[in-house]
Amino acid sequence: MFDDHLLMLARLTLDEAQQKRLKIATAESCTGGLIAGLLTEIPGSSATVERGFVVYSNRAKEEMLNVPGDLIADAGAVSEPVARMMAEGALENSRANLAVAVTGVAGPGGGTPPKPVGLVHLAVARENKPIFHQAMRYGDIGRDQIRRETIITALEMLRKMMA
Repeated sequence: MFDDHLLMLARLTLDEAQQKRLKIATAESCTGGLIAGLLTEIPGSSATVERGFVVYSNRAKEEMLNVPGDLIADAGAVSEPVARMMAEGALENSRANLAVAVTGVAGPGGGTPPKPVGLVHLAVARENKPIFHQAMRYGDIGRDQIRRETIITALEMLRKMMA
């Protein structure tokens, strides 16, 4: 299902998390659960992957991750503050101590000049550490490629937060 490069990155991420005894949660909008799907493709991942939240709708972000509706209305679902709150909410609503969140515009439609197709906000939260955020502008490279690049960035960010 996933190519060799993605599987290798997933193995590295899981190995590092297991060595540090960290449990991972995912909070995914534009990737629709693909990060959790990739991680759980690896045998033995249940020792590290705690849970995944697919929060495609704004209401799901509010109900499952405690993202305030006012924040979504003011900043937009695709924004730094929402990504940060999603990561924080994933920690609070799980038994994980490391969480990654992604929200973006994967296209083909839905983009606007301030939030074009290919804009993705990612955030990683770890207990007792500041949340790490990154905004990526992948460009209008196609839905599949935007989601693939988002997965790669998310795993890289998780690994940085484990260092």
